[in-house]
Amino acid sequence: MSTTVVTFEYEKETKNSVRYKEVPEEGKAPIVGTLYVQKWFAGDAKTLAVSIEKK
Repeated sequence: MSTTVVTFEYEKETKNSVRYKEVPEEGKAPIVGTLYVQKWFAGDAKTLAVSIEKK
């Protein structure tokens, strides 16, 4: 099993969610790309980190 932490930065707000753009590691392709998070959870966060575990 391996775990990767992917970082996202604020891109824009949509009707009910906030869109975040992945910040890929230097020299690597994006893993997720775009992430939509509901406004009630995202609040005013400018960055998010998501942990992905491969099993």
